[in-house]
Amino acid sequence: MQADTMDPAEEPPSMLWGLDPIFSAFARLYVKDILQMTESTQVPGIYFYNLHPIYKVDVLGTVVYKREREDFFCYGVDDGTGVINCLCWKTDLMKEEVHPTTSGGKHSDGARGGFNPVAELDKLRQAQQSRCHLEIGELLRVRGPVKTSRQQREIMASTFYKVNDPVMAVQIAWMMEVPQLYRLCYDKPFQLQLNETSDSAISPLNKATNILRDFLKQKSVTSFRPYDVQDLLQPLISHQPQTASADQEPVAGPSACQQLRQLLKEALQILQDNGTVYRKVKSQDEVYRVTAHDKDLLIAVKDIIREDSKREKYAEKGCHIMHVLSAVRQRYSLNVSKAALELVLKSLECNSDIVSTSDNYYTVF
Repeated sequence: MQADTMDPAEEPPSMLWGLDPIFSAFARLYVKDILQMTESTQVPGIYFYNLHPIYKVDVLGTVVYKREREDFFCYGVDDGTGVINCLCWKTDLMKEEVHPTTSGGKHSDGARGGFNPVAELDKLRQAQQSRCHLEIGELLRVRGPVKTSRQQREIMASTFYKVNDPVMAVQIAWMMEVPQLYRLCYDKPFQLQLNETSDSAISPLNKATNILRDFLKQKSVTSFRPYDVQDLLQPLISHQPQTASADQEPVAGPSACQQLRQLLKEALQILQDNGTVYRKVKSQDEVYRVTAHDKDLLIAVKDIIREDSKREKYAEKGCHIMHVLSAVRQRYSLNVSKAALELVLKSLECNSDIVSTSDNYYTVF
């Protein structure tokens, strides 16, 4: 692998890296992009993807090769875009040999049917070792900082474990979430705004989005069409005439009306991306529904969770969010996004209509 470094002229100052929220998170990047990231010239061990400073990543993939030493495992992880080496250090608990404990009889540490701490510790050690010993073909999730050693980029795992995914639910959820992260975060270059409190530091698009969001919240709007809210953005459009110098011909630009329509279109797209609004039916008559105020959608989601939680398959843990999303799209509207569903689930949970049994699983009381 070629160890490329960032051009010092393009690299943002290191004292400003903390302004990028991606810097403090485990970035869920494709292996291909991890291998191609450019390294910082200011601080070795920091890498850049679209000017986003990154030093720790989160990867899910299949083990395609393995090597074990006394102190560490070395796994090759393939996520479908490339293969990266993951160095996984063993803990002291993993290095210890597991000896089977005698159950039954007269054990000094516990009575019959009582709690045996020695046996429970052995069970914990066995469980940890089984989650960290992987074979080729098994699914591994690994988190940790990225390092470059001997011209080879690898992940120094701080957390790693085997993922049991017999029906590929985890992998499908991962493949749906990562492209969203790329579109909303990683593929948007990191832009510094040193004076975000000033009005001039806020882009017209951000202003337009905030104006629409505040209007929908304050007026408790349930549905609207673009021309209903278009006039709200009129003050953001500049009416300054374009001038040309004496030796230049005037250049025609978009009219104020065209600018307004484009600004409205982009602001509505942002509100759709974050789930604030959605279109139940996509037709020439553009009708947007406000997710938080759409009682029909809330009732539909609640009914789906209530009905499906009675089925034996979902009785124990409840319905996963991806199952609910699929059911909503089949029974209510194909255009409901995951972001919109998350807002609905949050609202229902706040009203005690549903309860989350575990991460992304929901059921009724």
